[in-house]
Amino acid sequence: LGIADFDKVELHNLQRQLLHGTADVDTPKTLSAEKRLQAINPYVSIVLHENGVQADNAVELFKAYDIIVDGTDNFPTRYLNNDASFFARKPLVYGSIFKFEGQVSLFNASYEAPCYRCLFPEPPPPGSVPNCGEAGVLGALCGIIGSMQALEAIKVITGAGESLAASLLIIDTLSMHTRKLRIRKDPQCPLCSPHASISSIQADRCRNQCETNTIETMPSTYPIEVDIQEAKNLLDNQNAILIDVREILELGICQIENSKNIPMNKIPQRLEELPKEGPLLIQCHHGGRSLQVVHYLRQNGFENAINMGGGIEAWALNHDSSMQRY
Repeated sequence: LGIADFDKVELHNLQRQLLHGTADVDTPKTLSAEKRLQAINPYVSIVLHENGVQADNAVELFKAYDIIVDGTDNFPTRYLNNDASFFARKPLVYGSIFKFEGQVSLFNASYEAPCYRCLFPEPPPPGSVPNCGEAGVLGALCGIIGSMQALEAIKVITGAGESLAASLLIIDTLSMHTRKLRIRKDPQCPLCSPHASISSIQADRCRNQCETNTIETMPSTYPIEVDIQEAKNLLDNQNAILIDVREILELGICQIENSKNIPMNKIPQRLEELPKEGPLLIQCHHGGRSLQVVHYLRQNGFENAINMGGGIEAWALNHDSSMQRY
């Protein structure tokens, strides 16, 4: 059993990542997972890949295993895993979660089976889909989808039952309704069709697409986005105005001093409150919602609008360790 992850356990992971506990906070996730799995079954042989899945190692890494189970939560890695499993000729058990809904499928099961790009040829525009940290996710849903992925992996390895190849299982946990959709192999798929345009790992290409326009979109004396240190410099030295576009409930958890709250969906009605002179920093939880607001503001004449990359999460990590995170 191989475990690939470069991240460390954080407190806010624990409501949904069942391998870890409070005592594991700040421990590499690979080591925490190994300890937990060995406690359950000491006879399992576990190999740790502490650098995670990278573009330069993915194909060779996947070739060493019989099946790949994708537990990622971002589009660049998701497309990397799909492309690498295709080139390594290994089936990929896919799972994703969003708020109260989850999806499971099996991609690259054979030459005739569809891949992830048959369903979603390219990643979505930057900022158009909030991540779990921004949109929230029901912790128990992660356990449901993870168990379904484990079951699918066992079925593939043992040959039991009917796999989810060419099918997408969708579960809505608020109603407990499930749907099973058929997925056809796309004859024009950029990866697995006879007319494929992708002949090697495209992680950099996906990452560039996912991060398009972070620095350049339209002419301006201000960048579209700055990192946390640059944001702090603007606040300290240029009297920048900081607009927090999170929801009211989020403010009760944490807030940057002297920031002004205007929830994202209220921005169009409150444009007159915003200055068009001087740096106008826009901030949310992780930076996705605020980036959308910055693009909207620039389209409406606010060329001084700047996204605070990483949001209040990055602020807490870099400047205020006492701040409550979520």
